[in-house]
Amino acid sequence: MNQSLFLRLLLISIITLQLNSRSANAHFGIVIPSASIVTQSDKSIIQLTLSFAHPFEQKGMNLARPKSFGVVHRGKQSSLLPHLKQVKSLGHLAWQSNYRIRQPGIHTFYMEPEPYWEQAEDCFIIHYTKTVVAAFGDDQGWDREIGLKTEIVPVTRPFALYAHNLFQGVVKFNGKPVPSAKVEIEYYNNQKKAQAPNEYMITQIVKTDANGLFSYAVPEPGWWGFSALNRADYQLTLRGEKKDVELGAVIWVQFNGWKTR
Repeated sequence: MNQSLFLRLLLISIITLQLNSRSANAHFGIVIPSASIVTQSDKSIIQLTLSFAHPFEQKGMNLARPKSFGVVHRGKQSSLLPHLKQVKSLGHLAWQSNYRIRQPGIHTFYMEPEPYWEQAEDCFIIHYTKTVVAAFGDDQGWDREIGLKTEIVPVTRPFALYAHNLFQGVVKFNGKPVPSAKVEIEYYNNQKKAQAPNEYMITQIVKTDANGLFSYAVPEPGWWGFSALNRADYQLTLRGEKKDVELGAVIWVQFNGWKTR
């Protein structure tokens, strides 16, 4: 092999590794409902789609049947696993469920997936993912924890938001705030209408303060995912070898455009 060809192949390998590293940092567990607010005049049945993807780039990955999926309403937790049906999202395995809203109040839908092996990062990924739906005028309790191993507890009400609102949340792990946690933020870029000027603009990143609090002002209407990443306090075994586990606390929040007459 001549030196020119060797250098060319080496450069391609380096670029490929860099791209893989960047894309590996943008996985998101996704739970998105057909509506984040249900009023008396709306249909009371919402559809929830569960998937695993790079939301801005609209690149899907297979999501195995979740370990748990349910809803918390007024402190009562109900499993919705039996109601899941297999579908395709972004060309990959995903899940859907219909849920009838029967009572006023906050409905927090959550998912715990099975561990996903990410070879590029040499670790397993588990994203504890949730979203909040408010119904029939009652908005009490939107800031309550639901008891996930790691979760984002909203400080800003996570519905009825306008684009450009400041969203804030506290990252918790085993019930305790996490200082200096990295929070990745991405837009669910439906139909790829949004274009990033370069790869750095795809995933926004902020960090939590000493109290586990983060802030981000959303620039455009739509669904936005906030994913706080931490290493698990345990490992999983792959082919006889212990591997680290990345735990993500993910919340999906809808932001609306400002309408005038």
